[in-house]
Amino acid sequence: MYRARVIPCLLVRGNGLVKTRKFKEPVYIGDPINAMRIFSDKEVDELVVLDIDASREGREPNYALIEEMAGEAFMPVAYGGGIRTIEQVRRLIRSGIEKVVINSAAIESTDVIRHAAGMFGSQAVVGAVDVKKTIFGGYRVVTKSATVEAKIGLDEHIQRLVSAGVGEVFLNNVDRDGMMGGYDLSLIHSITQRVSVPVVVCGGAGTLEHLAQGVSEGGASAVAAGSMFVFHGKHRAVLINYPKNIDF
Repeated sequence: MYRARVIPCLLVRGNGLVKTRKFKEPVYIGDPINAMRIFSDKEVDELVVLDIDASREGREPNYALIEEMAGEAFMPVAYGGGIRTIEQVRRLIRSGIEKVVINSAAIESTDVIRHAAGMFGSQAVVGAVDVKKTIFGGYRVVTKSATVEAKIGLDEHIQRLVSAGVGEVFLNNVDRDGMMGGYDLSLIHSITQRVSVPVVVCGGAGTLEHLAQGVSEGGASAVAAGSMFVFHGKHRAVLINYPKNIDF
């Protein structure tokens, strides 16, 4: 029987792991290699690793760290951050990454998505979209760790990604990042009803119920979270964890 994937999302800054709130105030939570080993032991469905500074700083992915992390992984790993060229995609795939997550580069042009999907298949290409709510109740697309507002509408941008050949859309809600109060289900539902590829949602999950709602009420094909997999208790003590016997 099909079960929606439950995906920890890890944020890399330099050579360490951090966790943010609303894409701000990064808190150091540990060594990414150790985290990868723990998540491998816990047999997670999949893992997303995002370098939160690479695109904003205009630099390439940290290939040495990525290769070391991929070497410890016994699950599919998706990586995003600083990807702008097909050569970079090729190098990441050769390093052991199953999927590349492309965000900032796709705002300017979808060429790298088209080339990557043509070369490695759509299943290897994820289009990431970061959104923030406007004062009028709509949503705007932001990029480069939410420091720049994109001059394109949300629906138009997602359709561009799908037309270019992404196999999945990774929808991340900046306003709910790290808050653990639940997903924006109305936003998720509005997107999943109009998109022809699987949608992975992130931003806001703090409980198993939240994850289940992302699937049952939002219509997501997979649910991702950061804080609930690296923190424990009201004081947010660092404890890498992953639920057992997921059934939704």
